[in-house]
Amino acid sequence: MKFSERWLREWVDPPLDTAALCEQLTMAGLEVEGVAPAAPPFEGVVVGRVLQVEAHPQARRLRVCRVDVGAPEPLTIVCGAANVREGLRAPTARAGARLAGGTRIEAAERRGVLSEGMLCSAAELSLAEAAEGLLELPADAPVGADLREYLQLDDQVIELSLTPNRSDCLSVAGVAREVGVLNRCPVRGVAVEAVAPHGEACVPVSVAAPEVCPRYLGRVVRGVAAGAATPLWMQERLRRSGLRSIHPVVDVTNYVMLELGQPMHAFDLERLAGGIEVRMARSGERLTLLDGQEVELEPDVLVIADASGPLALAGIMGGAGSAVGSETRNVFLESAFFSPAAIAGRARRYGLHTDSSHRFERGVDPELARRAMERATALLLEIAGGQAGPVVEAAAPEALPQRRAVRLRAARIAALLGESIPEGEVEDILRRLGCEVAGEGAGIWRVTPPSSRFDLGIEVDFIEEVARVHGYERLAPQRPRGALVPAAVGEGRARVRRACRLLADRGYREAITYSFVDPALQRLFDSQDRPIALANPLSSDTAVMRTSLWPGLVQALRHNLKRQQRRVRLFEYGKKYLIEDDEIKEFFVLSAAVTGSRWPEQWGLPAQEADFYDLKGDVEALLACARVEGLHFAPEPVHPALHPGQCACLLDEAGRCQGWLGALHPRLLQVLELEQNVLVFELSSPIIEQGRSPVFRELSKFPAVRRDLAVVVSESVPAQAVMEVVKAACGAQLQKLQLFDVYRGKGVDPDKKSLALGLTFQDFSRTLTDEEVEALVKQVLVQLQDRLGATLRE
Repeated sequence: MKFSERWLREWVDPPLDTAALCEQLTMAGLEVEGVAPAAPPFEGVVVGRVLQVEAHPQARRLRVCRVDVGAPEPLTIVCGAANVREGLRAPTARAGARLAGGTRIEAAERRGVLSEGMLCSAAELSLAEAAEGLLELPADAPVGADLREYLQLDDQVIELSLTPNRSDCLSVAGVAREVGVLNRCPVRGVAVEAVAPHGEACVPVSVAAPEVCPRYLGRVVRGVAAGAATPLWMQERLRRSGLRSIHPVVDVTNYVMLELGQPMHAFDLERLAGGIEVRMARSGERLTLLDGQEVELEPDVLVIADASGPLALAGIMGGAGSAVGSETRNVFLESAFFSPAAIAGRARRYGLHTDSSHRFERGVDPELARRAMERATALLLEIAGGQAGPVVEAAAPEALPQRRAVRLRAARIAALLGESIPEGEVEDILRRLGCEVAGEGAGIWRVTPPSSRFDLGIEVDFIEEVARVHGYERLAPQRPRGALVPAAVGEGRARVRRACRLLADRGYREAITYSFVDPALQRLFDSQDRPIALANPLSSDTAVMRTSLWPGLVQALRHNLKRQQRRVRLFEYGKKYLIEDDEIKEFFVLSAAVTGSRWPEQWGLPAQEADFYDLKGDVEALLACARVEGLHFAPEPVHPALHPGQCACLLDEAGRCQGWLGALHPRLLQVLELEQNVLVFELSSPIIEQGRSPVFRELSKFPAVRRDLAVVVSESVPAQAVMEVVKAACGAQLQKLQLFDVYRGKGVDPDKKSLALGLTFQDFSRTLTDEEVEALVKQVLVQLQDRLGATLRE
């Protein structure tokens, strides 16, 4: 937000110099980002009036001018500007003048004619980046007057860096109101009176989406003068606010936006077909904007339309087809309130950020639209003439933001600020801020915020305002008080920490990725869960909240691969966000992504690519570390993002999925342009947190007995199923079960495999006999035969 200090002081003039004013604004929360002069230094430039223009005797494109600068004799000046003419008043640099940048003007011959000065354009005075001719001054500009004094160029341009909650200060009126409150100065403002309509010319207005546009005003102005020009004073205020002059109608709407804070738009009335309708866009509709960009509209975008289709992106930018131009004679002015939620994010979606969208997405005073319409009408009639019709309004008062009264307590103010503020001062501050204050007893008030303050909704908001206006620097500093009690870390949290350390011990590096991801990338990894869309995303690639940690981890992995890091192992402990029963829920998960060789490069072992079983081993080690029991790996169901033949689901005893692991689907590798195999896993954090706590068990005094079995089973039977049958058959006397070999080949049918198992038996009360061990082994073989069709390998 840029504005002229002189313009501000016309509204409110505190007894402060520029530096003190900027310091005060910054301390009040309106950070001053910069202060710059309204124009660079130059001297010796005055208002000149061209008395005579003659052709140059030796140069076809030059003119010899006689210019009155208030001296006894007019100056002879050679000029090449196309708009130089008799009677023109323009900036004139006399001999000895110094322009911006240090250029000194001297009397010199130009093609045989002595030139005693220079007629200047705005660019030559550094008042514009470019100019097509001389800077034309008003016809009543006093000849001979110093140009800096005439244009009031000894001014400062103040730029504020406002936080999103202070949209009420995105105007000169808003800043003036704030300065008046801080200094207890009267704010003069501008008197805005209703413009009496001439005739009944109007355009019918309807609002099909009142929940996002509860107020829309329109007005027809006919007979705008074709040759009208924006007055220099308005051009200068626009320039100092960072806007360029375009057309009188456009300049008026921009000026009112800067002055009052209400964005407006003007349509060429002759380019409208029928009435105005404010509605949501329809699928397939397209609109060419003022910047020449053609956009395809989406159904959640609010548009201003007529019978022929969309005319403008509501609150963002108008369309080229209905724009005012040099031939415009009749205009339709728009002033409306659009809900911030309806505008937020829409401009960025189309790569836009306009002054209008910047204000509407933060919140514009819903009571300001009519005042702005009357102000713009009066200015337009004054500058370009014409006749205004009646103001047409479509409103849905029930959909406008409601001003809710909030209970404010003096005791709470003292508790938060560390000292008491006198009750009289509290009331005075709140009333000067525009709040309605009603007492409810000693030290208690009911406070209703002004319509311009969207950020005042709860008690602490008003306490902040009291502290801000009272002055943070006036609050006595106090040391914080409180008992420092170490936070207790539950066993579940400790298990998660140990699991993370275990992964680090096994060569993984911890990563922290964004919770916001690209919707298209999210769909690649999880096409089943509906992600939560952000109302105001920073960019299109951070538009939804993640339903899995895999997208962020794989993106980080890709980033490393592109930088020649061929072996990457990353893990992350964080939240994913899902919608369940129409509620947003957060779930902690532990995820990892692996690619590259099984172990770091070395001479002792051959290079081998990490595979599914390496990842499964890491997961098993992690579960063992957390002492998690009752889980098993199942080949089904298959995750859509994982390779069907290299995928496992981690199921609990109730058959619920508690995690996934496997290799990324080849389709994903191709879409993500990954040339290496990528392995991933994701485990539910509660499973790790609920692991069994370690309990001491006395070592058995009796010897253990080991028996090795080699059983032949069908290829379709997983080793996990075989081991589960063995555990069930042996009971508590089986202390250890180890799969130590898998064989396929000679002596085994092609559709079968041989699994070698090591069974360790031990009892804590006695020594097991050979007969008891053999009975257990026999029982195992019988169970394997009956349940899985397994046979003992000979």
